[in-house]
This record gives sequence, structure tokens and C-alpha cells, in this order.
Amino acid sequence: MNIVYAILVLSILGAIFAVILAVASIVFAVKTDPRLPEIVDALPGANCGGCGYAGCSDCAGHILDGSAPVNACPVGGAASAEKIAAIMGVESSSAEKEVAFVRCNGGTAAKKRFEYRGVLDCVSATKVAAGPLECGFGCLGFGSCVTACQFDAMHIAPNGCAVVDPVKCTDCMACATACPRKLIISVPVSKKVHVACINQDKGKVAMSVCANSCIGCGLCEKECKKDAIHVTNNVAAIDYAKCINCKMCTKVCPRDCILPIATPEEKEKYKAVKKAQADKAKAAAEAAAAAQTATPAPNA
Repeated sequence: MNIVYAILVLSILGAIFAVILAVASIVFAVKTDPRLPEIVDALPGANCGGCGYAGCSDCAGHILDGSAPVNACPVGGAASAEKIAAIMGVESSSAEKEVAFVRCNGGTAAKKRFEYRGVLDCVSATKVAAGPLECGFGCLGFGSCVTACQFDAMHIAPNGCAVVDPVKCTDCMACATACPRKLIISVPVSKKVHVACINQDKGKVAMSVCANSCIGCGLCEKECKKDAIHVTNNVAAIDYAKCINCKMCTKVCPRDCILPIATPEEKEKYKAVKKAQADKAKAAAEAAAAAQTATPAPNA
């Protein structure tokens, strides 16, 4: 009989607790916006952190509450942005795609203070006397950015510098986070002209540490008709909002630090055009002066 009573009491208690839990689940239920899982599904699921949030779910939550735009995910690009915009009932942004760019073309052209024999990692290399390069701004070439890239868009070029494959790059900027020299920035994919140097030392010092360093001479700034390149802190920088990819700055750069590097033929052609223009201007000035001399003075 005691067993029966025990079973009966337990059954009653179980029923009471079940009712309490059922009521609690209703009262304290956390309502989830049905759009959240849809937004998560519209994201690529890379969880790379390129959006600045802790993974795709966190990014989706911020998009849902309005603290992040529908195109917050650089990996998903326009396709994800359009899907999310449709879910949110807003218009997607038509902003141009951007890709990473490494602001250095030194590599083997940069002088070394010593041969590094440690862990093949840029961060580790900087721990040894601030790195093996004479240039304190240049790419170390040990591939921390390559390791960080989940999309096979970063490689070490034959000259020892990191380069970006713009076709594969998703602009997640994991490479920029991994670079101890902070060389990597995001640039519009349509822009083809870039200054591949951030050495802020004065000309003589910059010249002594790397054959490809910017020396702040200002020739590029003088040549640009669109006011799209300026020398600041002894190094040239491009205003991508103004740059039209004319590449004239590349033809006057004496250090070949502006990409794409002009060929010798392009530079010779540029010099010939400039000479012809100067000769024409000189001839016009001489003709004007001769005409002025030949004009008789008016009668008093």
C-alpha cells in the first residue's frame, strides 16, 4: 500500500510540475522574430568576422535590429544583400564592391638587417628586433595574411610581398587584422592605380632602405589633373573618389612605387609627349613675342 501511495504522490507532483513548467514556458517565452533564421540562411555562413560581428548569427541579429545595414556581410556581397533586403522589406545598397590591397611592393627590393630564422609568421618576426627589414613599414612576407584568408585570395608573390587576388577576395579583411604592419586596406575594385608604399620616412632615409619606396617627391601630385593624389607625411596617397585610372602618376614616379608600374616604353612615350608640348608652347610664346615686337607703336 505504501508503494501505491508513493507512486500516487509522485504522479500528482509530476503533473503539478508539468503544469507549472507549461505555464512558465508560455509566460517567460522569448519571442523570436521569424525573419532572423531567414537572414541567417541568406548569409554565407563563413563566420569570418569580416562584418565586424561575432559570426553570421550575430551579424543577422544586428541587421534585424537595424544596427547593421543589409549589406553588412562583405563575403556574401550583393547577392546576400539583395536577399536580406527583400526579407527586411528595404532597398539593397548599390555600393561598389571593395577588395583588399597590400600597400607595399618592397619585398626583395627592401634591405635586410639580418636573416630571420624563426617561426614563419609576420607577428613572430616582429618580436625579433622589430623584424629583419631595414624598412619599418614594409611587408615582411612570412604570410600571416595568407594564413588568415579563408578564400585563397592572398599569396606571397615572387618578390616576397603579399598580394591580393581581387577575383577571389571577399573584402572580409581578416588579412588586415592579421598584418602587424597594418599594410592592408580596402579599395574599390574598379580602381587600378595604387600607391604600394606607406614609408613615412623622409626621402633620403626611405631611399636607403628600399629601392621601391616612395620618397615624397611630389611629381605624381603635380602631374595629376584630377587632384587625386597627394603627398602627406612624406608618402603619396590616392583619393579614390577622384581617381579616374588615367595612370599618369605612374609614368612620372621615379621609384616605381605606384602600381601598375609603367613600362620603359610608356615612360619614353610620356617624355616625348611632354617635350613636344613644351616645344609647342615655347614656339607659341616666341611667335607672340615676335608679333608684339613687329607691331608698330601707335602715333602719339
